[in-house]
Amino acid sequence: MSKFPEKPFQQNSFASLSAQSADDHQSERLYAQRQADLAIRFNKQYQSAAFELPEEVEAMPIFQEWVAGTLTQKITSPFWEIAQPQKNQRCLDIGCGVSFLIYPWRDWGAYFYGQEISTVARDALNSRGSQLNSKLFKGVELGSAQQLKYENDFFDLAIATGWSCYFPLDYWEIAMNEVKRVLKPGGIFVFDILNQESPLSEDWAVLETYLGAEVFLSPIAEWEKIIKATGAKIVKRKSGELFELYKVQF
Repeated sequence: MSKFPEKPFQQNSFASLSAQSADDHQSERLYAQRQADLAIRFNKQYQSAAFELPEEVEAMPIFQEWVAGTLTQKITSPFWEIAQPQKNQRCLDIGCGVSFLIYPWRDWGAYFYGQEISTVARDALNSRGSQLNSKLFKGVELGSAQQLKYENDFFDLAIATGWSCYFPLDYWEIAMNEVKRVLKPGGIFVFDILNQESPLSEDWAVLETYLGAEVFLSPIAEWEKIIKATGAKIVKRKSGELFELYKVQF
């Protein structure tokens, strides 16, 4: 018997690899388009630009809460309640928005690094962050979670709240492995996921979709499969009105 594979087997293998490559490129294009759409949506919000929505959406109670600003408390995940940054720790806030201007980083004494897809948020933080505290503020990079612009084993803590629901689970698996890469061994990752069982989840998903950011409603069990697949251990979990906050360790 020949020790070499039959030619048809080689052809099938190459065809399979080619198909996989095509699927990967398609996924990358979809991720890039979604990131572009999200950047537009949040740039508008940070600039206080008007959103044109159908009357039936504007009539929803959740829209009225959004306009009044009372929705913020329901959708904000207080990551510091389960993983408060410690003095002199290097902390990466992925999808940070303008968090350094809002949260008490100066009280924590932790070094803040950010990565963000919104140019408006990135520019606002980079122009004002060092004025607030030039020692702790280390700058914000423009980019997505699937390609973090930092070296291996650099951070003690990584944070990603408020955006995981805008991407499918396969993207989140890529993002978690990238976070694992930049964390020190034993480092902590804190993030939130949308609880589709929450009474608010469907209305909030409708609102976000009309604001330009489609939401994925995925079962918590599927999220936890992704967490396990990346080798992370769930250390703590905290329930919010709309989001579940997770603290995991690699």
